[in-house]
Amino acid sequence: MMKRAPLIWGTKNYADITNDICELLEKVPGWKYFAGLLGAKTLFLVYILAQGVIVAYGMGMMGISHPVMWGTDIITFVFWIGIGHAGTLISAILYLFRQKWRTSIARTAEAMTVFAVMVAGTFPVLHVGRPWLAYWLLPYPNQRGPLWVNFRSPLLWDVFAVSTYATVSAVFWFIGMVPDLATIRDRATTVWRRRIYGALSLGWRGTARDWSHYEIVYMLLAGLSTPLVLSVHSIVSFDFAVSSLPGWHTTIFPPYFVAGAIFSGFGMVVTLMTMVRILVPKFKDYITLDHMEAMNKIIMATGLMVGYAYGSEFFIAWYSGSPYEGFVFMNRAFGPYWWAYWIMVSCNVFIPQLFWFKAARRSIPVMFVISIFVNIGMWFERFVIVVTSLHRDFLPSNWGMWHPTIWDLGAIAGSFGMFLFLFLIYIRVLPAISIAEVKPVLEVGREGGNHDKH
Repeated sequence: MMKRAPLIWGTKNYADITNDICELLEKVPGWKYFAGLLGAKTLFLVYILAQGVIVAYGMGMMGISHPVMWGTDIITFVFWIGIGHAGTLISAILYLFRQKWRTSIARTAEAMTVFAVMVAGTFPVLHVGRPWLAYWLLPYPNQRGPLWVNFRSPLLWDVFAVSTYATVSAVFWFIGMVPDLATIRDRATTVWRRRIYGALSLGWRGTARDWSHYEIVYMLLAGLSTPLVLSVHSIVSFDFAVSSLPGWHTTIFPPYFVAGAIFSGFGMVVTLMTMVRILVPKFKDYITLDHMEAMNKIIMATGLMVGYAYGSEFFIAWYSGSPYEGFVFMNRAFGPYWWAYWIMVSCNVFIPQLFWFKAARRSIPVMFVISIFVNIGMWFERFVIVVTSLHRDFLPSNWGMWHPTIWDLGAIAGSFGMFLFLFLIYIRVLPAISIAEVKPVLEVGREGGNHDKH
């Protein structure tokens, strides 16, 4: 019988695990961390500047125009919501299936979900043009007469789905940290650290009663989070699928969007995990090549699903016999935006096939580059869906093109700055790996010996 590979490399004991994970919170990190933080902060300032100009001078500063009324904001909103899927999938679903390899990466994946949804939420609010009136989307009691939101609109469903997903994901993330926050509290050497982490740890004492309540709540939240993985991006897909526009009104969109979201989410997790391994070398013993390989296999599998969806769209367009549907998909592949379509297909279908080779799945530089291509490809997927279906209307006299402005590019690039800034602050002030979950899997595969190859 083949021995299971160890989930933690090296000759660690419980004290080593606690010290390695808490070190980043207790000591000043190296220059690599501050260089990354400076770059992310600069991009974040670009995002604030770009969106500030757009709010001050109007949506005309962006590239949207008739007939392409949805542009950067909706494209990037759907992209970031998709990024947020892998965190809940890794943490909740793999927890319910008792997959022990999730322990080292679940915490950071959950954080990625929360930050990605925070970034995504800014885009539809800014897209309305008057963000100070965005509260009208909420069904609150009012004295302004029968001014109620349209509950039949999928855009309103987005508000409920995304806000529910963000709330449950944030609570799930925080509850999982409570035992570790108590550990940091007990190790605190200053009064203010002890008070802050003491408040965050909710009075945790590590008693049998505490652990019993914790496990019950964590299991309930995992069960509550699991259907959200499927429902949230399905509802986001209804923004398109319930319309009558050729290229959008298709029943394949919900599973297609969910598979694409998991695909892009795991791509971002691999990107972040490779960054964490560089910034914190000791984490290589916890985020091992076996963890990275498992995620790369999921990227390859979901990439094939996405490729199948791309092919089935052309088949359904032909099978339906609708000339408008057929025109839209031929226009996507060979029309004015052909370059965007083939970037999408190349990045999402062809390049991930390199993961069939074990050497590629276990090479940090290769998986990092492929994960970047996945993120690029999935942004272009949303670009292709939104722009190519809108820029050619039923009447040629109503055709037009979408050209991004410098403010569009600032909003796109700056959103990555906001995301990375939040992420880098997170790994500095909160435990990036779950101490309480890693310790129980310490002995898994340990008889296999000391594994030094990182």
